[in-house]
Amino acid sequence: MRAVCDGAGMKPRAPFLSAIALNAAEGVAPDWVQLTPPGPQILGRDGRWWTLTDPQAVAARFDPTKEPQIDIEHASQLQAPQGLPAPAVGWIKEIAVRDAALWGRVEWTPVGTALVTERAYRYLSPAFSFDPATGEILEIVCAGLTNTPNLELAALNAAQPETFDMDKAVLEALGLAATATATEALVAINALKSEKAVALNAAQHPDPAQFVPRADHQLALNRITQFETEAKDRGEAEAVAAVDAAITAGKIAPVSRDYHLATCRADGGLQRFRDFAAAQPVIAPPSGLDGKPLPKADAKTLSSEELAVCRQMGMSADDFIAARAAEKQE
Repeated sequence: MRAVCDGAGMKPRAPFLSAIALNAAEGVAPDWVQLTPPGPQILGRDGRWWTLTDPQAVAARFDPTKEPQIDIEHASQLQAPQGLPAPAVGWIKEIAVRDAALWGRVEWTPVGTALVTERAYRYLSPAFSFDPATGEILEIVCAGLTNTPNLELAALNAAQPETFDMDKAVLEALGLAATATATEALVAINALKSEKAVALNAAQHPDPAQFVPRADHQLALNRITQFETEAKDRGEAEAVAAVDAAITAGKIAPVSRDYHLATCRADGGLQRFRDFAAAQPVIAPPSGLDGKPLPKADAKTLSSEELAVCRQMGMSADDFIAARAAEKQE
């Protein structure tokens, strides 16, 4: 089902877009005119809005055997049904897409050329069919010259530079120079409206590919925590095995076991201990513990084996005792 509307400021039968600049040179009517603002969101001054998500599809529906006419004030939509004259002042011969907007190649009548070049009318207000359920623009029906357009686009016949008063701060916020014209300001405003509409649509209809369900996210976190715990347990087991192997080989004293385990737990400590043990000569006979608990040393004295460790590592007895006591407190 399609809906059609007509007439700026009249009872709607078809939707109208912003005022669009003809950009006529002095005394010359333009061959190409802009029929719509860029999509996907198009807003009228009266609060109505439409969407133009696929301008190529609209252009493809153009039938060259049914050339849409350009009239005055949408006479073909308002006056013709009443039996009143609705002469054309131009014919749309071709529709193309430029920067997400629809453009039409126009063949003007002598009357149309005069109206445009003499600045009798400064705006072009197109009418189009659209899907009433979605507001999607389907096909350009016609267009009318007008001075009271519905949409906020630039004026036609911009042969002379337009001047207008606008706060410099506003122009700066729009990214424009203080000498910007009304046309440039309106174009910038419409661009911001389009960006806002796109952002709003994205927020209301997020792309599922860009998000992870909460349950899946939590499961991934649990797996990471489990992996870290298992890695820590493996590291502790490897440290215990390395230190106990060094004790069994007589490379370190049994009473220094806790100290060396503490050094292994530091970042890169296990590899440093392995390098130390590999280069360390045998300083004590085999422990002979065969899995029995290691003996506890007096807190303030060092065994001969511990003194040997101090000599090998360049530590004082006091430093060794302090390190051992700190380890026990942990």
